[in-house]
Amino acid sequence: MLTMVFWWLAILLEALLLVRGLQKNLLRRFPIFYSYLFLILVDDFFRFSVYRWFPSHYSQVYWATQFPALVVGSAVIFEVYRVALRAYPGTARMARNLLSFVFAMIFANSLANFSGSIFLRLVERAEELERNLRIVQALAIFMLVSVFLWYAIPFGRNLKGILFGYGLFVGVRVLQYGLRYYFWDDIKPLWPYAQAISFLMVLGVWAGALWSVHPVPEVVPVPPLERDYEVLVASTRGQFQRALARLGWAARL
Repeated sequence: MLTMVFWWLAILLEALLLVRGLQKNLLRRFPIFYSYLFLILVDDFFRFSVYRWFPSHYSQVYWATQFPALVVGSAVIFEVYRVALRAYPGTARMARNLLSFVFAMIFANSLANFSGSIFLRLVERAEELERNLRIVQALAIFMLVSVFLWYAIPFGRNLKGILFGYGLFVGVRVLQYGLRYYFWDDIKPLWPYAQAISFLMVLGVWAGALWSVHPVPEVVPVPPLERDYEVLVASTRGQFQRALARLGWAARL
C-alpha cells in the first residue's frame, strides 16, 4: 500500500513539474530535461498499470522501458553541459566530444558479439548498461561541478536544481549497485522504499528550483576556463605534431 502511495505521489509531482514548466516557458530552455521528465511520467504510469494488473510481467516491462529512459537521461547530461558552458564554446565542444565517445563505447560494448535484435540485446543487458552509464554520468556531473567551483562560475538556480536533483538520482542508483555486492540480502526488502523516498526528494528539488524562471548570472567577458582550454589544445596539437614527425623519421629509416 505504501509503495502505491509513493508511486502516485511521484506521478503527481512529475505532472505538476511539466505543467509548471509549460506555464513558465522553461520547456524551451531545457527541452531535453522536460522530455526526460515526460518520459518518466509515461513510464511510471505504464509500469504502475502493469504492476497493478499484470505483476508477473513487471520485471520485463521495467527493463524494456528503462532503456529509453537511460538514453534520454544521458542526453540530459549533454544539455546540462551545453547550458552551463554556453559562454565557453571550446570547453563545451571538448566535453561534448569526450562524453559522446565514452557513451558510444558503453553502448558498443553492450552490443558486442551479438547478431540478433539490437533492442532485445540492450534489454537483456540493461542492468549492466545502466550501471556503466550511471557511473559515467556521476563522473560527468562531478567534473562539471568541480570546474565551476574551481573557476567560480555561477550556475543559476534553474540549472543548479536540475544538476543537483539529477546528481542525487544518479548517486542513489550508483549506491544501489555498490551495495548489491556487499549488503544486498540485508537491505533488499527495504530498498524499494528507500529508492521511492529518494526519488520523491529529487522531484522536490526540481519543483523548488524550477517553480519560477531564474536568469543565468553573467560571466566575465574573457573567462579563464576558455584560456586554459586554448592552452591545452595548443599543447596537445604540438605534441601530436611532434609524434607525427618522429613517426615520419622512423619510417624513413
